[in-house]
Amino acid sequence: MAETGSGGRTDPDAPRSHDGATSPVADVVSPSREDGVVRGLSEVVGGPLGDHAVSGGRTHWWWTPVRIVMALAVVVFVLHWIQKSPCQDGAWSDYEQYKRFCYTDVLALYYAENLHHGAVPYLDHEVEYPVLTGFLMGIIGLPVHAIAQDRPDLNQGQAFYTITALVLMAFGLAAIAVTLALRRRRPWDALLFVLAPALVVTATVNWDLLAVGLTAFYFYAWARNRPVLAGVMLGLAVAAKFYPLFLAGPLIVLAARTGRVRAAATTIGTAAATWVAVNAYPFLVARDGWSRFFELSRTRPVDWGTFWYIGKEWPFPLRSDCIEGQPCLGLQPFVDLARDIPALNLWSYVLFGLGCAGIAILTWLAPRRPRLAQLSFLVVAAFLLTSKVWSQQFVLWLIPLIALARPRWGAFLVWQAAEIAYFLGFYAHLLNLEGVDVMPESIYVYISAARWLTLLLLAAFVVRDVLRPQNDVVWATYGDDPDGGAFAGARDGWWIGASRLWLHERLDAWGRRLAGDRASAGAPSA
Repeated sequence: MAETGSGGRTDPDAPRSHDGATSPVADVVSPSREDGVVRGLSEVVGGPLGDHAVSGGRTHWWWTPVRIVMALAVVVFVLHWIQKSPCQDGAWSDYEQYKRFCYTDVLALYYAENLHHGAVPYLDHEVEYPVLTGFLMGIIGLPVHAIAQDRPDLNQGQAFYTITALVLMAFGLAAIAVTLALRRRRPWDALLFVLAPALVVTATVNWDLLAVGLTAFYFYAWARNRPVLAGVMLGLAVAAKFYPLFLAGPLIVLAARTGRVRAAATTIGTAAATWVAVNAYPFLVARDGWSRFFELSRTRPVDWGTFWYIGKEWPFPLRSDCIEGQPCLGLQPFVDLARDIPALNLWSYVLFGLGCAGIAILTWLAPRRPRLAQLSFLVVAAFLLTSKVWSQQFVLWLIPLIALARPRWGAFLVWQAAEIAYFLGFYAHLLNLEGVDVMPESIYVYISAARWLTLLLLAAFVVRDVLRPQNDVVWATYGDDPDGGAFAGARDGWWIGASRLWLHERLDAWGRRLAGDRASAGAPSA
């Protein structure tokens, strides 16, 4: 009998023949059979895949699902390159970077971070990003500047963007390949990642694909029971962008539910050590430059498009401090918090903390152990829903997670439509701020609210799948969590049942006492 613990686990992608032997060919799940949206679209080409159709490894065609997905990924990144091409020379005039939706921080910050003068990140110039992103900026920017000394005709910014974009796209392709590797029986799930419209327009707006790729490597290493390697990848991802830090939370709560603490502790400890090692040099020799990211995070005001911005700029004001004849927008608590950054930080932390506590309770109460990808998506979504900063490219954090957590197209497409609307509205908002009237500002607030609400809706669907695991198509395919690693095949710890029984008894006693109080109150007096 196959082992189900942290070691010796059989490959979850390998199906079994009738005699119990492992089959060399894995059946590929057809999304047209299980997804209503895909089923409806498939009618254009003849309807869902039939029961006797040849699929997966049994086909002799060169175009396997994996090759199709990777080919489409290349096409998507080419389209992104074309979409950003009007801005690549850096000759931005008459707000061209906004009007043509092609702005990218990569090009702008080459000059803003003094890379065009040969400044070494953190040592010569404070950098507003975590150190691994700053290192990548320097590794590419310094050679570009050095070459430009002998070639004054070289457009440094364009060369820097070109090389950086190719590196980021390589990390994006790697993340897609890892998604395919994690879902060998469900390769079409990766199309949610590849065909996400937001990927086309935001891939190289910033350096986020670096962290996305490293996070994908972490998932793969964990799924393959390599906790040390998973920790190294997670630590590097946190050193590139801070959001992967929150992925330690799902490991902790799943370890608490299953009792398999050792692998999770190894991964988290290795991640912490890796992060310290990467940060050590700039911390020791360039403390001011290193701390710039943390200082900026602490002092940054309410950013565009966030939950706090929506409340501060809501077009139908509910305020007590409006002055007649002057513009007055927003809801009073949000307006007050926007003026008090320490209080704003505290409330954003409190709400995020409550979200994380809710995810922990969900993990405890779920009838079946939640999947790692489900909890990972929920914790990152909770951060964005409560954060005071929500840049347009942060959508890249969520796309690969939702492809693993809930490979369903309906709510995903609604969310992506809201993200594209926000992308367009964001640039219209920037033009408005520059004095180029494009649309009423209230429209931008409504679009921001739509993005917030559709992400909340998507998170609610993931929560529903956790509470009703029979709706989870990934569980239905694998019979367990294919990303579970050390948690795969684990039974709940004894304290799960005991604590639920204790809660049930307390609630039952409280209900009886409440019923008794009501009966006493309704009884006639003597």
